Amino acid sequence: MLEIRNLSKSFPIRNAFGRRIGEVKAVDNVSFSIEKGQVYGLAGESGSGKSTIARMIMGLEKPDSGDILINGEGLADRSSGHSRAVQMVFQNPGSSLNPRRTVGQSVAVPLVAHSYSGNRQKRVGELLEMVQLPAHFAERYPHELSGGQKQRVAIARALAVEPKLLVLDEPTSALDVSVQARVIELLSELGQQMQLTYLFISHDLSLMRNFARSVGVLYRGQIVETGSAASVFENPSHDYTRLLLASVPVISEEEEAMRPKIPLIDGEMPTAETLLALRQSRQTEHHERG
Repeated sequence: MLEIRNLSKSFPIRNAFGRRIGEVKAVDNVSFSIEKGQVYGLAGESGSGKSTIARMIMGLEKPDSGDILINGEGLADRSSGHSRAVQMVFQNPGSSLNPRRTVGQSVAVPLVAHSYSGNRQKRVGELLEMVQLPAHFAERYPHELSGGQKQRVAIARALAVEPKLLVLDEPTSALDVSVQARVIELLSELGQQMQLTYLFISHDLSLMRNFARSVGVLYRGQIVETGSAASVFENPSHDYTRLLLASVPVISEEEEAMRPKIPLIDGEMPTAETLLALRQSRQTEHHERG
């Protein structure tokens, strides 16, 4: 369904005066593929390049190099059918829904955009019931809904044009833990009923372990480990994967026994500025030694 080949994307770094002083590689030669009907988990911290990959798949960002194939067709050759085949569910359902539109109006946006010829009101009701919301919710506004209900509306909107691939960009990170489980359960049911393919982007490895069939671990724009979810979680081969797994909170001795035993480090994902400074420092040291 989806094949990513040697995908790369850089963004410029500018100083306070707007002058370009360098660039940072958000995505660096990334390749992976997802079979039809499967769930592929893309794991990594904030700043690792996950959302940039999602935006390129959706056509919201243009790759510097590499290919994105959906059903064997490249984005450069895509037709108007691309937006029907691929839809996205965003991280924060509160900000992805227009507060001035009713739920029904938001769900109907893709139907209008793709000139749906049937009864739109009836279709909106069917979509809401599909995500386990009453049809009368179409008259409500986003501020009248809970976080989980908003995300269900966002999922209904994404399903409106019957896509084959859903890009889920941290779809549960803004939700309570109990609500997260219900949303993941809903996505699993919809995937089986509609034969959907998912790209599940998340930093939550505990959710990914139970939802994804295959996993790729992204670090500083590169996939450092990939494989079946079972092999990656039970026998991680890369230090960064082991560090991520060791950082997952546990509540039982059994879960504690499954965590990799490595020393944790203090720190966070480096910013573009720190990466550039480090690169320049290394170049200076190299010239001095030369």
